[in-house]
This record gives sequence, C-alpha cells and structure tokens, in this order.
Amino acid sequence: MESQWGDGGSVDLDDTRLEALSPQPLLTRDYETRPALVYERLRQQHGPVAPVDLLGVPAWLVLGYREALQVLQDNDGFPKGLENWRARSEGRVPADWPLGPSLEVNHILIQGGPGYRPLRTAWDVALKPFQDPRHPQAKRLKAAVTAYADELITLVGQGGKTGVADLSAQFSRPLPLMVASHLLGFPGSQGDDALMDMWRVLDAGPDAEAALERLLATLAELAATKLEKPGDDFPSYLLAAHPDLSLDHLARELFMLLGMTSDHVGILISNTVVEVISGEGSVRASLSAGMVREAMNRSVMRKPPLVNFVPRFAAEDTPLGDYTIRAGDPVWVSSAAAHADPLFADHVASGTTISTRAHLSWGAGPRQCPARELASTVAAAGVGRLFERFDYLDLALPADQLPWRSSPFMRGLRSLPVRYELSGSPARPSADGPAREAAEEVLPDPSARQRSSLWRYLTGLIRGGR
Repeated sequence: MESQWGDGGSVDLDDTRLEALSPQPLLTRDYETRPALVYERLRQQHGPVAPVDLLGVPAWLVLGYREALQVLQDNDGFPKGLENWRARSEGRVPADWPLGPSLEVNHILIQGGPGYRPLRTAWDVALKPFQDPRHPQAKRLKAAVTAYADELITLVGQGGKTGVADLSAQFSRPLPLMVASHLLGFPGSQGDDALMDMWRVLDAGPDAEAALERLLATLAELAATKLEKPGDDFPSYLLAAHPDLSLDHLARELFMLLGMTSDHVGILISNTVVEVISGEGSVRASLSAGMVREAMNRSVMRKPPLVNFVPRFAAEDTPLGDYTIRAGDPVWVSSAAAHADPLFADHVASGTTISTRAHLSWGAGPRQCPARELASTVAAAGVGRLFERFDYLDLALPADQLPWRSSPFMRGLRSLPVRYELSGSPARPSADGPAREAAEEVLPDPSARQRSSLWRYLTGLIRGGR
C-alpha cells in the first residue's frame, strides 16, 4: 500500500494491478436503462475511480469530478494515442474487440504523439471563420441553420398544423447533419446520400459496415475535389492550414466532424427540448428571456450527450482516486458520472436562471473539443427556431418513459414523440450582408431536394404518421 494526502488527510491506495481486479462489465442492461445507478454503485464500491470491463477489456473509469479534471487537464500525464496502451502493445486486446474500429480511426479526437499539435492548430484555424461571430462565414452558418430548421419544421407541418411528431427523427438528428453538409461544402443536396450513410453508421445496424465504406469513399472523393478546387468550406480551410495532410487523412478528419459533431449536436437539441418542456419554471423563464444557451447548459449538466470520453493512458504509475494507475493503463473519463459526483453536484445551485459553466460536456484542458462553439451555435439556433415556430409543444410520453440509446461513448434519445401545434409561418429573421445571401442560397432546388434520399426518408415519416 501507498498513501497520498487529500483534503481528508492520509488515504490508503490500492496498488493491485488492473488485470488482477476482475472488474465487472460496465455495458449491462442496467447501464442501458439506468446509467446513473450504475455509476453510483461503482462510486460506492470503489470511490472516484473504478475498474470496469469494457466488452472484455479492463479499463479505469473516472467517476469523480475532481479526478476527471485532473486527467483531462494533464495531457502529459494522461496522453491520448493508442500507442500508449500497454495491453494493446502486448497483444492482449482482442483483434475483434467491438470498440476497436472506432478507436483505430486516427483523427483529431484519437491521435496522440507529435502529430497532434500541428493537426489541432490546423483545426483551430479552419474552424475560426465558422466560430467567430464577426466573420462572414459564421453569419452564413447561422443563417443556414435557420433555413434548414425552417425547412424541417415546414415538412413536419405537412402532417397537419396540429398532431404528433418524432422531433428526434424529424428535426434533431437531420438538422446538424444538414449543417455539417454545409460545412463540408457538398454542392446542393449531393451530400444527402452521405448523410444517410452517416446515420446508418451511428445507429450501428446490420448495414453499418457497408455504409461506412461508402461514406469514407464519398469523403475521400470530396477531399480530392477540395484539393483541386478549394472553396469557402471546412475541408478547404483545413487543407490550407495543413498542406501536408493526405487525402486519406483528410477524409478521416471529415468523418470525425460529420459524425461526432452531428450526433453530439442532435442529442443536445433533443435533450434541451426535453429540459425546457418538462423542466422547472426557471428553465422556461430562461428560454422565454432568449437565453437558450442557459437551457442547454442545464441540459448537459443533467444528461451530457458524450457520457464517456475516448481513452487516455497513464504515462507513468500515478495515484488517482483510491488506486494506483499503472503506466499504460487505459483511463476513460465519464462526464455523466462526474456531473453527478456529490462533491460537485451538491454545490451547483438548482433554483436559478443562470446555470453553471463548469460542466465537462466539451472536455477540459488543452484537448477540449475544438468545435464546441460551432456545435453550441448550431444547437442554440435550432432550439430557438423550434420554439419560435411552434405555439405548443409537449411530450407525448412521460419524461421517464422516453426511450434512450446508449453506447460506450454517447447517450441520446431513440425518439422524441411530441404533441405540437404549429404557428403561422413567421417572416424569416432579418439578416443583412452575407447572412441574407446564405438564407437565400443555402437551400437546394426543390426538385433536387425531393429526389434526395434524406428527403425521401423524412417525407416517408410524415406519410407513415398519418
């Protein structure tokens, strides 16, 4: 045994190796339906850091808020990069491990080593035009979100001015995918097939593998097009900031932006809608006062879309919680568990309109999500437009009966059934300069939209619901 000094004095550390602890599986039926209870059981049994089994592979799961910050903010002590994983280097990670494919795609969220810094710098440069509200591209982006949101809401209205709709399938999930297509510079509606394939990949159904192959091929083709003829879009900006990127590497980065951002934002939109509809009066007050981001902050505190971050690895033997983490051990930080840590949650005010910004939904430290402002802007604009266009929205199921889908990384609603009453079609929000141009130009020709696979799918939902 070793000891460390914490707030309460001397604490004995368990120095048993991870492999010898025989951890219990994390991804159980209870985790699917009641993850908060699973986190709490682990916390009671092990403290702020617990050994878990991830589909046959042992790992450390960080449950404590303070310990989560320690790991996230110490990029040298807990670096990313699968080359740092001792068990993998020693051949002890099964070749068919289900999580392997998602972690082997070496993009900005996964990569470690010396290649990360120039890649992150390029990402920051490429995203700045879309995240700086003073930049014309940021104004075009916001106008595009509004235009796409209006298009989707109008499509819902084709099922009747009043009725029942699945806001997840009909709004929250397609909206960020459509915006991502705008960011990637797909011409017209030509990216809709790629968006449908991204949806199939995220749902991990029987056709996910074929969809992934098609999607990567489509993104590689798009990357080649941007190399030959750059435009005012993210791939072109990323290539300009990092000219050494191969087309294969660029396609992986575009896959990450399309997948991670769209799924994260889609879940955030749905969760924020639920938070507003079923929340306390202060939540509704914050939205009516135009403070959509306050409602979003409350939502990510209670139900962060990204519940567990991709793994980091201890650079050397390190005390963490009540255990000694050995060099090369995988460490997964759970934002959902950290937000529920009594040492943190008990100090968060619950009855105020202004919410805390101390959540970990976007990570923390030097590897905090580079697209966090972009994602927040898209989600806030989408939620804001939704409540502007509907006179009435209410859940069609009790909040505790809404169906959830969980993965080792994300947690979101399978569907969001609502009863609605659509208002009249208000005038498009006023815009000037590049924003007006974007609002006029972002939508494809109606006949092209009707031919797209995405639009056929969404139209089918309307017909099927009648």
